[in-house]
Amino acid sequence: ETIAVSPRAWQIEHVNVARRPGGGSSEAFMERRRPELARINAARNVDHAVEGWRQQFIWPVKGRISGRFGSQRIYKGEPASYHSGIDIATGTSGTPFVAPADGVVTLAAQTPFSLEGHLLIIDHGNGLNSAFLHCSKLAVQEGDVVRQGQYVGNLGATGRTTGPHLHWGIKWRDARLDPLLFTGPMR
Repeated sequence: ETIAVSPRAWQIEHVNVARRPGGGSSEAFMERRRPELARINAARNVDHAVEGWRQQFIWPVKGRISGRFGSQRIYKGEPASYHSGIDIATGTSGTPFVAPADGVVTLAAQTPFSLEGHLLIIDHGNGLNSAFLHCSKLAVQEGDVVRQGQYVGNLGATGRTTGPHLHWGIKWRDARLDPLLFTGPMR
């Protein structure tokens, strides 16, 4: 099968303030962060024999798209990292969300991670996985098989965030992909 690749205009926002120090490189922070990154990498490297990747994905929750994939802020000329997923805001913490496709839970962080908060990763098979960040509650555990449309957690504001929303990232092997390519526009 042939896949067409075409250029895309990204949302770049120039902000005339200095970038906030994130504390992302201090040794104390990295001491906490290294095991989190190891768990995330291990979870993303699992490849179950599931077929969720073949499905037409559904939106995990409906709401306002408050952050777009590929968007980036540039603070007084210093670029921040680009946004690697899509943010969906419902206006309140605790809104339930569902699995966008069939899969197996490979990470369910009941203890919040420093940046992602309560993090959920679902393996959809064939090297494709979804990550859901900042959850207020996880309703599934590692190893659980989930079906498309099944309740898996509640969105929130855990980890490093400015307010309640669901950050949904999709990764296929080493590439981060825009969830909009899997769902189409929200209806």
